[in-house]
Amino acid sequence: MIKIACVQTNVAFGDADTNAANAINALEALHDKGVQVAVFPEAYLTGYCVDSQEGAAAIAIPAQSSAIECMQEACDQLGMVAVAGFAEKTPAALFNAAVLLEAGEEPRFYRKSHLPELGLDKFVEANQQPLKVFDTKFGRIGVLICFDMRPPEATRVLALEGAELIVLPTNWPVGAEVSADFICIARAAENRVFFATCNRVGEENGFKFIGRSKIIDPVGKVLASAGDGEETIIADIDLEQARQKRTVTIPGKYETEIFKARRPDLYGELTRNLES
Repeated sequence: MIKIACVQTNVAFGDADTNAANAINALEALHDKGVQVAVFPEAYLTGYCVDSQEGAAAIAIPAQSSAIECMQEACDQLGMVAVAGFAEKTPAALFNAAVLLEAGEEPRFYRKSHLPELGLDKFVEANQQPLKVFDTKFGRIGVLICFDMRPPEATRVLALEGAELIVLPTNWPVGAEVSADFICIARAAENRVFFATCNRVGEENGFKFIGRSKIIDPVGKVLASAGDGEETIIADIDLEQARQKRTVTIPGKYETEIFKARRPDLYGELTRNLES
C-alpha cells in the first residue's frame, strides 16, 4: 500500500525557481501526511501558454536546471517520488517534458509524444523514443502528459509493459471536461491500472484551467477528486490490484480478462500510418 497525492495548483508563469520552491513546501507538508508519491501538473515549473517559438524558448529550462536540482534534493531528504512537468530546452529543440524524481536516483525524464495545436505544444518536438515504464521503490510507474491520454494506445502500451500506476501531469483548459471527467476513468478501467491525473488551475495568458484532478483505481472507481480551485488530493493505493488483470464480477459466472482477451491478429490497422 502506498499513499499518492496530486497537487492541483496555479503556476508562476516563467518562474521555475518559485514554482520549485512551492513544490518543495508541498512535498514537505505531504511527507508529514505519509505521502510517498506526489504528482504536479504539466509544465508546472515553467508555465505553458505561449504564442510563439520565442515565447516558448523564453520560459523553457534545461533538464539540468537549479529548479529540478532543488526538487531532487528535497526528494532525497524526504525519501519521496515526485513527478512534475516543464518546458525543456536542449541545444537542438524544445520539448514538453516531465521529470520523475526519486530519492537516491538520478532524475528520469519523459517527453510528450502526442501534441495538440495549443500553447507550448505548437512549438516543441514530439518524443521519438519507445514508451517505457519507470521502476521505483514504490512500484512501476508510467508517465504520460495531457493529450497523450487521448489515443488509447499509449496507456495500453504502458500497461502491457507492466505499469501499475500511470500518472498524467496535465493542463486541461475549459473545453477539456470530457478528458477530466470520463476518459481518464476509462483508461484506468480498460487497462486495470491505477491512474492519477494532476491538472492545474488559474488563468494564464488568456487560458483558464479547470482542475478536476483525480486518482482512480483499476476498476474505474474514483478514489479522490478535486474541484476547480487549488487543492491537493490524497489516496491510498494497493498496487497488487493493478497486477491482477482478471476482473471477477461474479466468481465463476462473470469474469473477464483484460489482456488475454485481446486479439492482436485483428489490430493491424492500428499501426498503419495515415495520410496527413
